[in-house]
Amino acid sequence: MPAKTAPHPLAPDTVHRLLSARHDDPFAVLGPHKHGRTTWVTAIDPGAESLSAVIAGKEHPLPRVEGALFCGKVPAGKPYALRGRGWDGAVWDHDDAYRFGPVLSDFDEYLLGEGTHLRLWEALGAHVMEHEGATGTHFAVWAPNAARVSVVGDFNAWDGRRHPMRRRGGTGVWEIFIPGATEGAAYKYEILGPHGDLLPLKADPLGFGAQHPPETASVVRDIKGYGWRDGGWMERREKANRRDAPISIYEVHLGSWKRIWDQGGRPLSYKEAAVDLVGYVRDMGFTHIELMPVSEFPFDGSWGYQPVGLYAPTIRFGPPHEFRDLVQAAHDAGLGVLLDWVPGHFPTDAHGLGRFDGTPLYEHADPREGFHQDWNTLIYNYGRVEVANFLTANALYWLEEFHLDGLRVDAVASMLYRDYSRNDGEWLPNKDGGRENYEAIAFFQRMNALAYGQQPGIMTVAEESTSFPRVSAPVDAGGLGFGYKWNMGWMNDTLDYIERDPIHRKYHHHQMTFGIHYAFSENFILPISHDEVVHGKGSMIEKMPGTWREKCANLRAYYGFMWGHPGKKLLFMGCEFGQPEEWNHNAQVNWDAAQRPEHQGIAQLVRDLNRLYRETPALHVKDCDPAGFQWIDATDADASLYSFIRRGNDGDAPCVVICNFTPVERTGHRIGLPHAGHWSEVLNTDAGLYGGGDRGNLGGVTATDDPWHHQPASAPFTIPPLSTLIFRLDH
Repeated sequence: MPAKTAPHPLAPDTVHRLLSARHDDPFAVLGPHKHGRTTWVTAIDPGAESLSAVIAGKEHPLPRVEGALFCGKVPAGKPYALRGRGWDGAVWDHDDAYRFGPVLSDFDEYLLGEGTHLRLWEALGAHVMEHEGATGTHFAVWAPNAARVSVVGDFNAWDGRRHPMRRRGGTGVWEIFIPGATEGAAYKYEILGPHGDLLPLKADPLGFGAQHPPETASVVRDIKGYGWRDGGWMERREKANRRDAPISIYEVHLGSWKRIWDQGGRPLSYKEAAVDLVGYVRDMGFTHIELMPVSEFPFDGSWGYQPVGLYAPTIRFGPPHEFRDLVQAAHDAGLGVLLDWVPGHFPTDAHGLGRFDGTPLYEHADPREGFHQDWNTLIYNYGRVEVANFLTANALYWLEEFHLDGLRVDAVASMLYRDYSRNDGEWLPNKDGGRENYEAIAFFQRMNALAYGQQPGIMTVAEESTSFPRVSAPVDAGGLGFGYKWNMGWMNDTLDYIERDPIHRKYHHHQMTFGIHYAFSENFILPISHDEVVHGKGSMIEKMPGTWREKCANLRAYYGFMWGHPGKKLLFMGCEFGQPEEWNHNAQVNWDAAQRPEHQGIAQLVRDLNRLYRETPALHVKDCDPAGFQWIDATDADASLYSFIRRGNDGDAPCVVICNFTPVERTGHRIGLPHAGHWSEVLNTDAGLYGGGDRGNLGGVTATDDPWHHQPASAPFTIPPLSTLIFRLDH
């Protein structure tokens, strides 16, 4: 006959569901509950030989019901702790998670259900706190179709029976406060799907920390109380991010910028980058650092573009506060910090968002909408309010909690078009039969409106490779609301041109001029990004034709053209000194090559271009305004010569940019100028300082009132081979 158990009020089915971790309302049974006039405490402790409730120092035994389930009478209305005794004589005390009430408010629940919780990260995720007199961690997760959700971690032996969560109404959110779970604890969610199937353990979608890959658990991180000291920067950053500001961005992959080889080749930590990287970028004269994604990601080879933990700065370089140290240091140095942000897709890793609660929750169910064929990833369902809220709040999270100055949004085109990289029959049209993704468009508009509204002075940047209209126009004017857009067309055309042998360039002359036709249709950034120096494309210096000296001269001339051309600037790490090799994410920037004279010359040129760009209003104030640009001569294809005027506001001295993309020196070449008088040669990419031949105009030219090129004045110039010259009118 079965052994007798002490009397208890639990039904056999309830006992079975608790012990098998299949009860969907554990708070209705576990913890203290009245049955008639008697208070009973029910608890699960798989490691206990016996269990008791300790009240005011007195133990009240909780007899075993069955297996790991205990239940016994206690005095009513008294706080208690649980005391377990193991088979080996060990004794442990702990607070019972099931004697604590909920943390989320009714208002939280309302906003969660509506998909309008702008501070979602304060409701969901893992939060170290004091609750009802105890210190612990509050866990909350959205899993609306789950039959049961448990928190498992190193604080409960990864046992899903110990901490099943409380379901909150119809929102699909589950929560629990676990006393004693503290900073640094590893955890995941154990989820039963809607049909009772046990899913792979899931990392927290809103976790603030994660284990070092290849481990995949989330980690409790207390992100409160950093103590920012950048109030001055935050007040003036709006001026630094405006369309009339000089914006020159240094794009960085933190994992391969610099490595510590005597420590196993590890990358710099956030704190080390706060010194080395920030100091270098400031010395080079850039105005902003753009970090390739630092949201937690499982696979190094994705470079961060397949994130799993959108709310967790990757632990590869340190915990969240140390990432803040990097941002603080940049702000101290007068540098803005942009983050590559990836709301376009997520990987299929089992611990990630895919089929999170046993159903297609964050992604579309139909692979024609929900699977990205290029990257074998899943696509967010932007039309689901909770998913859009998850992403929008994430943008606000990075801007607010980490004081980032902007977000560069990856792969925008892949989100805007339902047929992106798909053949006929592989995509579903929108409700009007078209290819535009209305839901993604609405998401971008809401995200941008909220980002600019909630965080004054920031910028958002779209990597958008098509001619989708009004990407950087305000939302209230029918645009997507981005501040800037990468000019991919300019980049493709000009690189195709500059890679050609100079003898063939005259047949492709238009590639350097065509960009002006649309240069002011958006607020453009001219990007030479990581994508141009990887996957067999070669480094920037190796793209150039000719001998080694000619390669260097070509690259210097191209950079001069880029900095003279309308549009903000972006350069990927290593390109600033002409790194010989293409980028390798498993190595580091070739700092040895950077010490060679020809590379030092290129770096000095970029440093001087940045200084001139910052200090010369005509080169930046009207980057996004057609009034700031005028061709002098765009038609001299035979000589591969280009000349144009850059203007600032009234009273700003105009500049003239002259480019020679042949290896032939032009002497006495007359060029029209907008004013007579002396024009100082403020930059010459052929200067000996940069590794050139020191040919030029002895510091400047004097223009006379002789009309030329439809300009009222002109002067003869010496234009060195493969060079760009910039002149500024002396007042």
